[in-house]
Amino acid sequence: MSKFDFMDIELDGRVAKSRLRRLRTADPQRGPVVEMDGKQLIVFCSNDYLGLSKHPLLKERATSYVERFGAGSTASRLICGNLPYFDGVERKLADLKGTQAALVYNSGWQANISLLPALTDRKSLILSDRLNHNSLIMGCLLSRCKVVRFRHNDMAHLKQLLEEKRNAGFSRIVIATESVFSMDGDAADIDRLVTLSREFDAILLVDEAHATGVLGSRGMGLTCGKGVDVVMGTFGKACGSFGAYIACSERIREYMINCCAGFVFSTGLPPAVMGAVDAALDLIPQMDQERAALHARADRLRASLRDMGWSTGDSCTQIVPVMVGSDRDAVELSAFLEARGILASAIRPPTVPEGESRIRLSLCALHTDDHLDRLIQAFQAWEKR
Repeated sequence: MSKFDFMDIELDGRVAKSRLRRLRTADPQRGPVVEMDGKQLIVFCSNDYLGLSKHPLLKERATSYVERFGAGSTASRLICGNLPYFDGVERKLADLKGTQAALVYNSGWQANISLLPALTDRKSLILSDRLNHNSLIMGCLLSRCKVVRFRHNDMAHLKQLLEEKRNAGFSRIVIATESVFSMDGDAADIDRLVTLSREFDAILLVDEAHATGVLGSRGMGLTCGKGVDVVMGTFGKACGSFGAYIACSERIREYMINCCAGFVFSTGLPPAVMGAVDAALDLIPQMDQERAALHARADRLRASLRDMGWSTGDSCTQIVPVMVGSDRDAVELSAFLEARGILASAIRPPTVPEGESRIRLSLCALHTDDHLDRLIQAFQAWEKR
């Protein structure tokens, strides 16, 4: 037996279950198009919801930040890396989110796996939505405290758990959820979550990764003005760049600067990234027309798929899951779409629950009616096989 045999066993098992993942090189072209394996494909699985990753202003400001500040931030912001652009972006974010303060993190993953351990101790309780992103799940595990999952978006179940646990001796209770769920495209009831968190004196953490830029006032998500304690959002999706942030009170910001390991021990984001983020935050509040067109196309896509008999779950956003069921069928459908010029990846366990493999379609403001026609026609062709 080799010390690495466990790797072969794992990978062979994934092949047998149609769950093996491979990296494929995609060369970006114009609009929502890539070249992959010598073929032009319309991308319907990107998180670049507003198409800002290719926007001239983001590229221009990224370049100007490199020329002014250099290629890297050189250290943790607490050592010597707190360059002026961090303060500027955080002030802009706080204003847009309607909070006292904001703090930039290096990624949504880094934020979620370090926020929850910072907010809890071993005697705390985390109530986590059953369909939370893996980064929140990992954050729960790293917290090393009691974790109870509540049924997805079930506020009655959450309230029941809060009532049961209120006097159970926990040092504090944290509710963790997303505003838009990345694999289902449905949305949480933020108003109800805020009401419950206040009624039971619980800390409310909401992940706005897939809502930032796309939903809410000025595109700043579903939590704006709602009184959520800690809002996490990302810059790598609708903002077209990379990184993450929290929007919160001044007290929470100061606490995280001192007590959040993911922030304390990480080198700050580089100037080029922050330049692009700064530009995106200037553009997004002005993009109501693009958001309206994006959601109109999502509505049309959902209606067309449902007319064909496909389930799209409770999707109400730019993310439209096409529920397939088995891993093998999802992989076959993805390959069928690709043969017709559509890139739409199969999503399989452990990313989604067993038996709920799917094609996760995500729309972009750069998609045209012709792009959408081709996608719908491809699904129609699958039905007629």
